[in-house]
Amino acid sequence: MIFLSKEGEDEYINMFARGCKLQPVSTDEFDYNRTSSPLVLRGILKHKIMKRCWKDGRTFYYMDTGYFGNERTAANPNGWKYWHRIVKNDLQHGEIITRPDDRFKKFNKTFTPWKKDGRKILVAAPDEKPCKFYGITKDQWVAETIAKIKEHTDRPVVVRERAPKRIDRIATDTLQQALDNDVFALVTFNSVAAIESVFYGIPAFTMAPSNAASPVALQDLSKIETPYYADKDKLYAWGCHLAYGQFHINELKSGEAKRMLEELW
Repeated sequence: MIFLSKEGEDEYINMFARGCKLQPVSTDEFDYNRTSSPLVLRGILKHKIMKRCWKDGRTFYYMDTGYFGNERTAANPNGWKYWHRIVKNDLQHGEIITRPDDRFKKFNKTFTPWKKDGRKILVAAPDEKPCKFYGITKDQWVAETIAKIKEHTDRPVVVRERAPKRIDRIATDTLQQALDNDVFALVTFNSVAAIESVFYGIPAFTMAPSNAASPVALQDLSKIETPYYADKDKLYAWGCHLAYGQFHINELKSGEAKRMLEELW
């Protein structure tokens, strides 16, 4: 594996590389053609490299923030980013693979029963980074999405912009607070907000080509009035699957993350 570290200073890439007893390679010094080894990279703005890997059939592993475990809980009162997803040849884990439930149980997460009495449609606007990756603009996506929703429902549509500061997102301007405001369904592009929404009992629509919530959500806005309410067994299998797709920083440091990736993915 070649671990690509932005200017040699990516904390988590460096951590993972050293856990594998390898040295990270600075993006400033990386030559794509020098070797065909699998790449490990973090951050969606590495889109040129990822798209080239797809074109050439070259294996890569994409790192980004984990799906859960980084929120403020008794075990993580400050909401530190302890968990990081690692995905083989994609941006997110977009299907359900049967996994044991040992890792999922450690999070003590539960699924809130589906709520069906809300009125509003909450549109979680994408960030600029995924828009750049997919070659779209945020404003155009939001406008087109609202227009499509209004073709199929007269429900009020509310747009939620992602708070720029993480402390606000996890403490003072949380998605859960927004979902509590009379929301019937959430619509998003690639955001993990869809995962949070499903856990919180609000059905989701995921519109990006890759979204980890897609197996338990819909992608067709013409069905906005009849969202998908996955059953308990499917939700639990999905949670177990996601738990096996993300790794604690201690697992990055120890090499356990690499071992699991090679064994399971």
